[in-house]
Amino acid sequence: MSGAVGIAYLDGRRLCRCVLAAAEWVEAGREELNRINVFPVPDGDTGTNFALTLRAVAEAVRTLEGSAPLPVVVRAMADAGIFGARGNSGMLLSQFLVGFREALGGRDTAGPADVARAMRAGADHVLAALEEPVEGTILTVCREVATAAERAAARTAGLDDLMRGILDQAKDTLRRTPELLATLREAGVVDAGGQAFVRVLEGVVRFIDGRHAAPSLSAPAVPGASAAGRTQVAGDRDYRFCTEVLVRGTSLPASTAVRATLRPLGGSLVVSASGDLLKIHVHTDTPERVFQIVAAWGVLQATKAEDMREQHRRLDGGRQAGRVTIVVDSSCDLPDHLVDQHGIVLVPLQVLVNGTPRLDRVEIEGRDIYARMRRGETFSTSQPTPGAFIQAYQDALSNSRETVALMVSGALSGTYASAQAAARASGLPGITVVDSRSVTLGLGMLALAAAEMAETGWAAAEIAREVARIRARSGGLFTVDTLDNLIRSGRVGRARGFIAGLLDLRPILQLDPEGRVAPLDRVRGRSALLARVLRHLDRRLTPRPRRVRLGIAHADAPEVAERLRQELVRRYQPVDCLVAPVTAALGVHVGPGAWAVFYQVEDGAGRSGWNSAPDN
Repeated sequence: MSGAVGIAYLDGRRLCRCVLAAAEWVEAGREELNRINVFPVPDGDTGTNFALTLRAVAEAVRTLEGSAPLPVVVRAMADAGIFGARGNSGMLLSQFLVGFREALGGRDTAGPADVARAMRAGADHVLAALEEPVEGTILTVCREVATAAERAAARTAGLDDLMRGILDQAKDTLRRTPELLATLREAGVVDAGGQAFVRVLEGVVRFIDGRHAAPSLSAPAVPGASAAGRTQVAGDRDYRFCTEVLVRGTSLPASTAVRATLRPLGGSLVVSASGDLLKIHVHTDTPERVFQIVAAWGVLQATKAEDMREQHRRLDGGRQAGRVTIVVDSSCDLPDHLVDQHGIVLVPLQVLVNGTPRLDRVEIEGRDIYARMRRGETFSTSQPTPGAFIQAYQDALSNSRETVALMVSGALSGTYASAQAAARASGLPGITVVDSRSVTLGLGMLALAAAEMAETGWAAAEIAREVARIRARSGGLFTVDTLDNLIRSGRVGRARGFIAGLLDLRPILQLDPEGRVAPLDRVRGRSALLARVLRHLDRRLTPRPRRVRLGIAHADAPEVAERLRQELVRRYQPVDCLVAPVTAALGVHVGPGAWAVFYQVEDGAGRSGWNSAPDN
């Protein structure tokens, strides 16, 4: 074939070019891989995870000098695979690369027999990494490709012929995966991980044959509902979080010991070890417990926990094309069932525990910090990373034309500004970022109303305008047990805090129209607080609105919250009266014992029909 590049041996430069070509070809098929992802769980992200893992490998080799020797290149690939591995498929790819590197050793060049041995080592590492090996998956494809490579190496002197032969075998094995795995057969698809591995080989052969590189953007998914969305999660695999952790240490436990320790916590366990690095992937309901155990083995380098039930819910046809999806940061304090019911995408803030970031509502909850705060421990917070915002926008736009992102008050946090910057940097169309000028359930109730508008067909611009109108008629009142945490975070002046403590004055604070914390009143002692807060609320809700939504947030004060709820329902008959614990990212600033009440007046909607609840 004209333009073909005959390859008799592999060196560092040639391997780099093969990796770059493979990464581009996998990226071009990413959405199709997501569409057919039904095993081990149908969360529709195999293409994304595999492509991002391979992209990390490609970026690592791209930074090497063109003359980098083969041992340097394969080490960079294996290390980048461990560091950048995402999801089950990415973890298995990283293990293949570790085996490939170990087999090639210090060779500066590799012929067909060397490459065949490296492929066998890679397949063996994939098998060793799996807690529950299942045939009909990438495991089967890797193993049969290695066998084909060993046979071909005995009769060919060229890597180009070797690669074409093993690609043919890979495609044949992939076609047979539904015969080996009932989940694939029932869904009418081949294995997504196996397909991803085949695309790696295809990308290399396309490079060898001199064919043009793949487009830089992923090809669109095949129209219609995805197989991932149609497939139900098997009961024995229905864990909530796809959890990953990377740890570095000089005395890491053996893979067998790691599996024995983590096996009771979940399934789909993959363990990848390379030198002083250990990467673990597990599906679990308790990611924070996994992180706690692994932290005892060394220094945590990275952690991740993604909600697979939410991923699957988005795939199952519940969202219609053209819908607006709402994004909100984790300080909204909306209960999980409402987030799931309305398809809201959460961006976690970060809580710094001894300098280590923990994802709010995923890796840490308010209840995890209050006892420690009472003992004098302090915590700090950080905004979501730009990558977290962009991932949320991508998730929101995966089945919607537009997204409205509501963020905690810009006067209290840099999160709103960061969300705007990430929207610009993403290059994605259809993102509208709105400053809620509120926090906790004040933000959450705005997001809930916005989601209801989206469900009745409103466009993003309409939603943003209506949210601004409602925001102007809403507010919040709150109090804290101690001003120390607000003083530490710069929300209350030190002199006022000192005097309040000296006189046993309990503050009543409010959010002003710009979303800043402002003093409203003070009461001597706790006993008079609730009555005084209700008095201020009553003034704001007189005359009575026809439609009002109320929210109560508390930091380890459930008894006060329940008394307040009963009184609010009796007085105002609200559309909703939500009660929620304050998330850890806010609990850090208000401290245990704090509580708040928020009101949202929804009279005179700018366009009728978005709220189906009857007027009061």
